[in-house]
Amino acid sequence: MQQTVLSAFKQCVLAIRANVLIRKVSTKDKEFHFQNWFEDRLRETNLNYEIRGRNTYPDFSMVGAMEGYEVKGLAYPGRTTNLDSNSQVPTGFHNGRSIYYAFGRYPGKNDSNEYPLIDLVICHGDFLNADHDYKHKNKSIKGFGSYGDILIRDRKMYVVPTPFSLAEGLTNQQTLILPANVEPDDDFFEVGVLIRVEAEKSIIGYSFNLQTNEILPQQARNPTARTKHIFRAWRLKGSSNTAVTSLSVQSVVKSLTEEDSSVGDASDE
Repeated sequence: MQQTVLSAFKQCVLAIRANVLIRKVSTKDKEFHFQNWFEDRLRETNLNYEIRGRNTYPDFSMVGAMEGYEVKGLAYPGRTTNLDSNSQVPTGFHNGRSIYYAFGRYPGKNDSNEYPLIDLVICHGDFLNADHDYKHKNKSIKGFGSYGDILIRDRKMYVVPTPFSLAEGLTNQQTLILPANVEPDDDFFEVGVLIRVEAEKSIIGYSFNLQTNEILPQQARNPTARTKHIFRAWRLKGSSNTAVTSLSVQSVVKSLTEEDSSVGDASDE
């Protein structure tokens, strides 16, 4: 089966080397500028793809290859160690497709409508979350309020670590993170091995007390606890050989907690 991620990553790197800038379509464009830049790179591969709507998942579905791309632009300095996922938990497999995430950091404090990418990471979705079984659904209950006619909608938002909080050696680089069994062609060289280990327990539910505003998790033992998921980091020839290494779980949790508390309800792109 055709694999598109190598071609897509190559075009991104070549565009960065050629100083192809991100362009805002207007001064109000705070969301789609990096996505548009990435789409231009997909177009340059001459591979066919579909966009089924701005709010569908993933952002780009390939035609002729069971792969898709979810694109996340991150302003730097700014919130870069985590992002809000409003309707879909990251995964490496969705509706029969392998899913890749493209993260691009760009200058956050810039009055210009054109600016370069600072760095780029394209990673397999399993690097963020290896669970392929969970299905996101929004539910609601009726009967809230003094008259009992208010509906409460349980609209989940997932705060997800980005590769920049999971590994070192990504700053000012263009890096491709793939499952260990994927072997790129000779245009690539390896710069690191990354191992993610499944947690001992999983949250399988939660309860929220409307009187105390407390939320409590319901946990169960993870049946695949301690399973190791191994990935390799790659770069295109001519790039830096700066090594990519995993950060500890403790440092990831600390950075996520600190940044999330400082930004409040900030949303992703």
